[in-house]
Amino acid sequence: MGLWRRAVLPAIAALVATSALSACANGGGLRVEGPESPPPETPAPSVAAGTNTVSPHPQRTPEVAVDLYKVRTRLLADKHLTGYDRTVLSNCTVISRCLSRGKTVDVLHSGTPQQIVLIHTLDKFVFGIFLIAVEPTGLRPIWNLDIEQPTVTASPQGDLVVESKIFTINDPVCCPSGRRVEVYRWNGRQMTKVSSTDQ
Repeated sequence: MGLWRRAVLPAIAALVATSALSACANGGGLRVEGPESPPPETPAPSVAAGTNTVSPHPQRTPEVAVDLYKVRTRLLADKHLTGYDRTVLSNCTVISRCLSRGKTVDVLHSGTPQQIVLIHTLDKFVFGIFLIAVEPTGLRPIWNLDIEQPTVTASPQGDLVVESKIFTINDPVCCPSGRRVEVYRWNGRQMTKVSSTDQ
């Protein structure tokens, strides 16, 4: 009897151990009290394109609705306003015919919004944009760009992305098929172009 026990018991123990291990491996045979809490996720910081600097996650910029009459007055008082823009604004008494609001952005990373303002013809053909800071002391023109029919947005890194249409060699006059994407960044003193891509 002792000999049988010494021979058989180790074999039974090995069989039980093997069964228990295989049950653990496939998730069967164990009582589960509840899902295990996943480790807390640490959001990866975003890195500004073309730099090694880590940018904070963008906050949603509050919308503003600047008074376009005040924008016109402020722009006309700006000695850097181009001659053509000055002529258009001087002759434009119905503001909706020459100015309209674009997106609200915070490309200055100041915590206060800036308003994109579009300057256009009576039939809404846009030929330029202005970046206007909305500050407690009033409106402040920051930057402008002469450009036709642009789409202006802010990137996740807080850069200003300006997309415009361009003509390729076989395009008819009505219909440009190419596009140009330019990225502008505030360097602490002024807006600078950091990239331009034709597509």
